[in-house]
Parts: sequence; C-alpha cells; structure tokens
Amino acid sequence: MDRKIFLSILTVVRNDEKNIEKTIQSVISQKEDTDEYFVVDGSSTDNTQAIIKKYISHINKFISEPDKNLYDAINKGIKLCTGDIIGICLSGDHYKPGAFKLVKDYFTKNQNLDFFFGSIIRNYVGATVIKHGFNPRRILFNFDAQTSISTGFFITRKAQANVGDYDINFPVSSDYDFFYRMMIKHKLNGISSNKDEIIGEMSAGGLSSKITYLDHLREETKIRLKNKQNIFLIILIIVNGIFKNIPRIISDLKSSYN
Repeated sequence: MDRKIFLSILTVVRNDEKNIEKTIQSVISQKEDTDEYFVVDGSSTDNTQAIIKKYISHINKFISEPDKNLYDAINKGIKLCTGDIIGICLSGDHYKPGAFKLVKDYFTKNQNLDFFFGSIIRNYVGATVIKHGFNPRRILFNFDAQTSISTGFFITRKAQANVGDYDINFPVSSDYDFFYRMMIKHKLNGISSNKDEIIGEMSAGGLSSKITYLDHLREETKIRLKNKQNIFLIILIIVNGIFKNIPRIISDLKSSYN
C-alpha cells in the first residue's frame, strides 16, 4: 500500500541564488516520510538551479520552465500535490523549526478544518512585525486581514480545489483574491495559531514592494470588482487608501521622474 501523504510543501523561485538554499534547508530539515516537497523554478538563469540540484534527493519533483508570473508557477506546483494539507514557502522565506509538527497538530485536533494561518515574522523595509490571525469581516474593506500566503498559510487539498486556482490576471495580489473567495464566497472553516507560535519568516522586498502604491491599489480594486463588492464601498476604500498613503504616493511620483 502506498504511504499516505499528510503535508505537501511547495517552493516557487526565479533567479534567487542568494536565498533559495536557506528556504530549502528550512523545509527538508523537518520533512518526514509523510511529507512531500516540490520546487517550481521559472527557468532561472543564475546559479539557482545548481543550488536546488544539491538537494534533489530531498525533493519529490523539481520543475524548471518559463511561467507567466508567480501565481502561474504556484498553480503548477499545487497540481503536483497529493497530500492532505498544502503549504507554500516562497524563495527567500523560511519555516521555523517545529513548524510542520505544529501545523499537523492543529489539523489533527480540528478534523473539520479547511485552512490554517500560523503566526509569521514579516520583514518590511525598515520594519519587522509579527503577523497573526485572520479576520473575514475585515477583508471586506482591508485586504491586510490575514498573514501571508508564504510560510504562514496551509489549506486542505479538498478546500484548495473548492476555491480554485490563483487568478494569474492579478500578478501582484492574487493571494488577496484567493483569500477573499476562500473566506467570503465559500465561507470555509479556518483557525489561527497562538500569536507566539511562529511558523515562519518572510523576507523584505516582495512583489508588492516593487510597484507603486497606486498600481497596487488599482489591482486590489480589480479584485474587489471581480468579486462583486458594493461599488460605493469600493469607492470609499479607494478614497481612504489614497488619503492615508499620500506621502507614499508623492514619493512614488518623485521616483518615477528621477
């Protein structure tokens, strides 16, 4: 009889030779026989692939091919997963020791659980915070209502199939669209770890830090329109967002002219 896979972990990477090794090591250091690990590389042209191949005996499948964006690569990886639970750790991020045991304990003790958010350390440029918990009501007006997709988020394979793929039309914020559908449309059953139960750590300099605030707001607005939110609420969210982020908008505009 084939062994039953409990946990499927996915890492997505492209040209990140400086950070990929730490990410892989954080996975394989706690990977057990009931876990599987996949790495999807977007045809890296630096030394990333060579580093990955150093650990190939610990990786169930390694794919390297062009992709449309981050979420296209994630969708490819998720289709490989056969475990009960799916987790994502993007290159540059890493799991803390004991993370897998903690995740398994939560899902084992809560049999009807669809998803789980573990607390994470989130590094921003100039700041470090602990992201904890989630709030379905808050996501209606603020997408920052949960921890990140990377290291902190785990979902059953059945629930993942129910929510569907990550929408590749949102190359920066497709996780927000996914979480919205998961919490609001499908009303899936979730739980979070205690604040001091740190699952992983995210590095600074993600996709959202590489675009202007207005571009980010534009994509988030498209997500809300897609999910048929009230248009008047969306307008209020846009106005509030612009008002609260005037210094960043001015800084973005100055940078664009330099």
